[in-house]
Amino acid sequence: MSVRADIFGRYGLSAAMAVFLSGCTMIPDYHRPTAPVAASWPKGSAYGADMTDTATGFQDWKKFYRDPVMRTLIGMALDNNRDLRIAQHQAEAASAQFDIENAALFPTLNGGAAASIQKEYSRIWSLSQSSGPFYMRQYAVGFGVSAYEIDLWGRIRSASQAAFDRYMADALSRESMRISVIAGVASAMLAWTADNQAVLVTQDVLDNRRRTYALVRQTAQVGTGTQLDVAQAESDLHDAETNLQIYTRQRAEALNQLEFLVGAPLPAETMQALATKTSLATVEGFPDVPPGLPSDMIARRPDILSAEGALRAANDDIGAARAEFFPKIQITAANGTASNNITRLFQSGMGAWNVAPQITLPLFDAGRLTAELKMARARKKEEVARYEKTIQTAFREVADALAGRGTYLGQLSAQEALIASSTRQYRLALARFQAGYDPYLETLVAQRTLYAAQLGGITTRLQAMSNSVTLYKALGGGWAEAVPPRKSPAIDHIL
Repeated sequence: MSVRADIFGRYGLSAAMAVFLSGCTMIPDYHRPTAPVAASWPKGSAYGADMTDTATGFQDWKKFYRDPVMRTLIGMALDNNRDLRIAQHQAEAASAQFDIENAALFPTLNGGAAASIQKEYSRIWSLSQSSGPFYMRQYAVGFGVSAYEIDLWGRIRSASQAAFDRYMADALSRESMRISVIAGVASAMLAWTADNQAVLVTQDVLDNRRRTYALVRQTAQVGTGTQLDVAQAESDLHDAETNLQIYTRQRAEALNQLEFLVGAPLPAETMQALATKTSLATVEGFPDVPPGLPSDMIARRPDILSAEGALRAANDDIGAARAEFFPKIQITAANGTASNNITRLFQSGMGAWNVAPQITLPLFDAGRLTAELKMARARKKEEVARYEKTIQTAFREVADALAGRGTYLGQLSAQEALIASSTRQYRLALARFQAGYDPYLETLVAQRTLYAAQLGGITTRLQAMSNSVTLYKALGGGWAEAVPPRKSPAIDHIL
């Protein structure tokens, strides 16, 4: 159920009464600012196939994040992540603020009972020659309305509309946070897997260099090698030992980050499943972005919709500021019974009522109301700029991710070819060294080249997979999701 549907369920029955009680508003007509970005995605060799104007896509995150372990981690994060909880409570507070502002559209009916007993002396009132005391009693029971403002100029209604739009902005901010948490968990798992793979690769390299070091020492002892070869082999051995500690630390930090995003320690079965991810190739890949993504699709991003909600709220504030220049009409009224004898309080003929309308017109305020209106207009311009910047940021994020989509595949293919050729080079160099044809330096260079190519392959694959996560996030997390249209302004403050 959408957040609007939830509010409609709570307030739909009171819509007719609110419209009756509310007068006109002075909210300026809202016009969505023109998006300050290109009408289509960038084109060129970096972007691969051109984007057309027909859109298809995925529905929800479970259809994009298909790896079982990743799904489990994301599900835990959606239940436990503290940033999501903070955003949820902020949205609830904004909803309560809307309720507060909306309630001012309706009169508040209070019931009450009062008793007054006053002691006086008769000589004060010249009632008799006696100076003895007498008691004045008054009892009353009734209900009434105190200082109810008739919203002829829409001040209260404008404030209610602004509170509603801020509530919607906060609710959409929570959805934006949800998308970020999902992407963050996926990226953290990919980072942990990449570090785990780097640890395993470095451990293999370290074992190999230990064997090579022993071999070089033997050749030096028999006279076919030199102490320089031994020193170089020992240097490479310690370099691998250093790298092993670095990647082991990075793997631990990636796990800490993953648990932080998940919001709870990982259960033993989840840790066992995570441990099976010995390389990025063991993580199930992501489906490709479908061709045909019009640039206006980012308008569905929750952060853009949230920024527009803040802009609408600032526009509503102008209406409230305008209404402050006009008279305020307040009504105080009461109805009930009154008597100086409590036993006759509810007898016939004891009824009492009063009505006290009041009109207040601002005459002189040293420019306060004018300044408040200027401030409201300035804040609207600020929100326009923030809304436009949000769109520009979203467009750049998608464009960068599309550039990655168009180039990472070719880069990964070239990196794998480099690893294959470096492996052949190392094997040939090692064989020639063992046969005594070449000095150890050739083997050392080939060994370093292969190790760098292997680490580069891990980095490139991590970047390619992370780019898919970034693109999915940049497009709003699920680009086939429909965005519910806004209701008409006449009932927005109720719905």
